[in-house]
Amino acid sequence: MNLKIIEKTDDEIRIELAGESHTLLNVLKSSLLEDPNIEVATYDIKHPTISEPILFVKTNGADPVVAVKEASERIIAVYEEFKAVFNEKANN
Repeated sequence: MNLKIIEKTDDEIRIELAGESHTLLNVLKSSLLEDPNIEVATYDIKHPTISEPILFVKTNGADPVVAVKEASERIIAVYEEFKAVFNEKANN
């Protein structure tokens, strides 16, 4: 994954995620929107084959970098739980 912070202010961040698609960005957006400090979490892919997706996050004043980190941690926790439950059921 090639990630580049395009713009960052006290309450907004734009991140380019080269090589990624709706698969990751939808999950990330959904996780961000679980945070009450998030006012906007969206992304744009201008053209699926010639442009890179841009994630945009706006908070109510909270640090957007922290918000993205926390959203990522929530995603990891969900997948770790799935992995554990699946492994348990698959081995029975």
